[in-house]
Amino acid sequence: MTQHEAGITQSGKSIDGIVWNILGQTYVPKHHYDSSMSWHATFPPGTFVPPHIHTTQDEFIYMLEGRFDLTLDGKDVVAGPGDLICLPRNIAHGIFNKSDQVVKCIFWVSPSAKLWDLFTKINNVGDPQDVVRIASAHEVQFLPPPSE
Repeated sequence: MTQHEAGITQSGKSIDGIVWNILGQTYVPKHHYDSSMSWHATFPPGTFVPPHIHTTQDEFIYMLEGRFDLTLDGKDVVAGPGDLICLPRNIAHGIFNKSDQVVKCIFWVSPSAKLWDLFTKINNVGDPQDVVRIASAHEVQFLPPPSE
């Protein structure tokens, strides 16, 4: 079992000053242990994470500001400030900011698995196909778009 140090990651700060730009969103990592990882996320209007599955992690989102439209296990749902979104492993989910307001939220996963390495590798990657390819090697499987 890993021994963790007590401490505070202050507001506006991240681990080692790291800030990731992923698919137009800003992710600020707040903690990273083998058992879990968290980050503050900012989603500008019109940004999204396409439907995908985490094969080795449970994911959670606590909404601070704004509104998410989500697909969760084939259903359309909406989340706003104060809501907690639970995204169990192996359940397909997509996250969309369809509003004209910025969304701010806290994400965390348990366990961390390969997500830290994935975010490091897709930071500032502009081609969504490259993100999909890299993600597949890090236990995140993006789903094909629905057929028309």
